[in-house]
Amino acid sequence: MNKFTIDWISKRALFFTISGTLCALSLACILTKGFNYGIDFTGGTLVQVSYSEPRELAQVRGDLEKAGYPDANVQSFGGKKEFALYLKGSESMDVSIVETFVDKFKAAAGEGLRVDRKEFVGPSVGRHLKRQAATAITLALLAIIGYVAFRFDNPLWGAAGVAAIAHDVLITAGVFSAFQLEVDLVIVAALLTIAGYSINDTIVIYDRMRDNMRHKRADDIGTLINDSVNEMLSRTFITNGMVFAVVLALFLLGGSVIHNFALAMLVGSISGTYSTLAISMPLIFQFQKGRRRSAQPEAPSAPREGGRRRR
Repeated sequence: MNKFTIDWISKRALFFTISGTLCALSLACILTKGFNYGIDFTGGTLVQVSYSEPRELAQVRGDLEKAGYPDANVQSFGGKKEFALYLKGSESMDVSIVETFVDKFKAAAGEGLRVDRKEFVGPSVGRHLKRQAATAITLALLAIIGYVAFRFDNPLWGAAGVAAIAHDVLITAGVFSAFQLEVDLVIVAALLTIAGYSINDTIVIYDRMRDNMRHKRADDIGTLINDSVNEMLSRTFITNGMVFAVVLALFLLGGSVIHNFALAMLVGSISGTYSTLAISMPLIFQFQKGRRRSAQPEAPSAPREGGRRRR
């Protein structure tokens, strides 16, 4: 017997208002502040260095300022002796500029510094990767629409699922724009992972809806949706709760290297659970309701006053 009796459909106006507000704020941040792209998209260089003695992040940043590169980013890489230095590129950056950066930093750091790795990404490569990332996200969303429409023989269900995914991706992207967190290929991978988790939950509830439609033909679509969501609510909370616990542990204990990835997954897991229950299912009801209205024949017009009546 179903333990939950939440009426999701009657609360759809509230859900749509909350989501619309969050999406509008996210879009406003993206349009006004943009993104803080990493060297994957802007071009630049990654230099991994090792010190002979333990060193704090503040000391490494001081070495960068002394070398004349205060805007370079630094991350701890395996303790207090190894660090990764990120220098974002520009149209004029080439390999010789990277070598100059390395030489100046070595001079500022003094003895006991070893360069372990150097990677250079040119600006044109960065622009190409940005286009490829946008294409990957777009194709993924289109593929999901096609898959859901084919599996459930209803393109409206696919559109509702993708609307929920777009909601999750937009809110996560808005968080990164608002706080100017670095966006690189790892974050793109996180966004695609969020899309996969979100549509997986949605499809599970779609399956239950299809089964209920076969066995409860007398029920209206609103009752079917509410029953299907409530029947799968325990499964949704348990599954997504485990995902949330894992990414929370990564966020708190995983270190700076995967901090942004874990944050994206954290925001996406919360948003994905919400959108599956409160956005995609009420959207299906709204779509079905609108289609039924458009399919109703027009009411016959009343006879004009004084006109003849047939007996």
